Order: sequence, then C-alpha cells, then structure tokens
Amino acid sequence: MRDHGGDLDRAMTRYGGTDWIDLSTGINRVPYPVPPLPASAWTNLPTRTAQTALATAAQKAWNAAMPLLPLAGAQAAIQTLPRLGRIGTARVLGPTYNEHAANLRAAGWAVTEVGALGALNGADLAVVVNPNNPDGRSWSPDALRALDVGRLIVDESFADPFPGLSLLALPPERGRIILRSFGKFYGLAGLRLGFAAGHPEDLAQISAVAGPWPVSGAALEIGRIALADRSWAEETTARLHADATRMDAAVPWPLVGGTPLFRLYDTPDATAAQHHLARHGIWSRIFPYSSRWIRLGLPAPLEWPRVEAALSGQ
Repeated sequence: MRDHGGDLDRAMTRYGGTDWIDLSTGINRVPYPVPPLPASAWTNLPTRTAQTALATAAQKAWNAAMPLLPLAGAQAAIQTLPRLGRIGTARVLGPTYNEHAANLRAAGWAVTEVGALGALNGADLAVVVNPNNPDGRSWSPDALRALDVGRLIVDESFADPFPGLSLLALPPERGRIILRSFGKFYGLAGLRLGFAAGHPEDLAQISAVAGPWPVSGAALEIGRIALADRSWAEETTARLHADATRMDAAVPWPLVGGTPLFRLYDTPDATAAQHHLARHGIWSRIFPYSSRWIRLGLPAPLEWPRVEAALSGQ
C-alpha cells in the first residue's frame, strides 16, 4: 500500500482507542442517505440496463456532453489507463495523488513530475488532477484544452463543488479522458464507484480491460438514485463551502489551499501537528515530500466542537 489517507487502522495501532474522527481523506463526512434496495441488487449479476441508467443519471447530474463508463472507483480507471496504447513518456502535474505516477511507472512509462501546466506539453500522456489534491490548484477548461499532448487524463475527483472547472460539457475527443469519483462528494467511498468519460472508442478500450461486471448491482442502484437527487447535491455544496470557511477560521496555521472537501495548511512541524490532533482522536494527513503540510477533511456537524477544541489547543 502506497502512502494514502484513510489509514485509520494505523492511527489506532499507534495511539489506541476506537472513537476517531477521520479527517485524513477528502471524503464528505455527511454521506448521501442510502435508500432501501431491491433484493435483486444483491442477488443478480449487474445488468447492462442498470449500468446504462447510472451512466445516464451521471450525464444529467454533471451536464456531460460525452458518455460515461461506470467503474469501481476512479482508482479502477487510474490502474487501467497505463495499459491502453503504446508506452512512452508521461508527465504528471504535481505534487498530486500518487497513484497516477505509480501506476504509470509500474506499466513501464517514463514518468516525470512537473510543477507547471505548460511543462506537460510534448508528453505522450499527461495527467492533471483538477482541482488538485492536496493543494486545491485548479485550471480552466480552456487552459487544459490548449495543452499539446498525445493523451490527456484529467482527474476531476474533487470537482463536484466546482462545475465550471469540468471538461465534461465538451464534446468527446479521442485521447482526452476525464475521471470522476462518486464516493468523495457523496460520502460513500466504500461503495467503490467512479466513472471514466471520453470518446466512445477510448471508453470501449477501458471497458474491455475492466471486464463485464465492473460495478456491483448495489452501487449501480445507489449511484443512480443519488445522482438524480439534485436538491441534496445543491444543499451539500453550500454546506461544504461554508464548512471550509469555518475550518480556515479554526485552524491556527496559514492556508496553502484546498477545496470544499479538504483544506491544506502550512505548519511549523506537520508530524507534531498530526500527533497533537491524534491525541484528541482526530486523524489527519501528512505527506512524505513535505515536513510542513497537513491536510484536513471537514467534520460532520456533531464533530465540530471536538475538532475546534483540539485545534484551539484545549
């Protein structure tokens, strides 16, 4: 397992206890209320009809002009994409989610991490996480479309609160693939549901590698219902923006950046800051490439008093 958030078992092993608030991920801690499911969602193999219904709901929810392919999380696409087409040079705009570069390297790609969008030009394959994890940097659709690369992968896993950043409204173009996460914004990461969007020929390649039943029947049904509930999405977006402002006010360190699903701060000592929060049963995310950065997800409503008390040093 590479270095990731969500490793709450490690926190429990080191610090003990079971009553933890896990802010080490960018997963919404007020999840979509899972509805009762028909027995067939559990007992039958997933159908093409159910997969099409989910993809249609996602297209409507995200105003997508291109088709979407449901997968077992955006991670499933990240592991599949390096296997499509000829291996060559890849550039990843970083620092960012480490699975992109790791999976490309494992497949034989020559991978370089670059710090500026323009440095991606000329690559056989380029990866941009938009908005970026962990610092929240973002780039406009026009800036991304102007890149001169062989294949462009845009990971929009945290884009739900920022519909204006998305490339999904553009017509599909061969070689441009968009990744979307369901579990982060909808708070149901354990469902393992995500999407790849793009040209039908690219999606056909991904589908062939993913196999005949890439998403469970329960995930197809829950995803379809949740994506159709636009009132919940609008209310959640408003709450997350407000909670991001509240977190920034509570944290004693300067803000580096973030999204309405996570915030990144510059501490004098990230390890010490993580240890302090852990003693209050709050797990956070620090990074092997920075001794100062700490990332915090946003608490659920009943978790705020404990989090704010810990941040104030009480």
